[in-house]
Amino acid sequence: QVQLVESGGGLVQPGGSLRLSCAASGSIFSIYAMHWYRQAPGKQRELVAIITSEGSTNYADSVKGRFTMSRDNFKKMVYLQMNSLKPEDTAVYYCRGTYHGMDYWGKGTLVTVSS
Repeated sequence: QVQLVESGGGLVQPGGSLRLSCAASGSIFSIYAMHWYRQAPGKQRELVAIITSEGSTNYADSVKGRFTMSRDNFKKMVYLQMNSLKPEDTAVYYCRGTYHGMDYWGKGTLVTVSS
């Protein structure tokens, strides 16, 4: 069993930066692939970034070059550094952990990009 808790969301102006964190507890964290998803109002949830257990990353085209995902297996944390934020980045951001059919989600943290 894995529990995931996101933090770091808030209100930021366009062009600004935020760093989201996801704290994991309860199991062997390092074996999990970790993901960040987001869901904007009235839209489907979409994958933002993924980091494998080996540390390889992949990003949605909409955030490439602006967002960076990282993990700290010792601290059982994943991060999403978000730079050059745009109003269209406004969404609830969710952390997800997967491993061989096991699938865990956090409850999300709200990011609002507005002037």
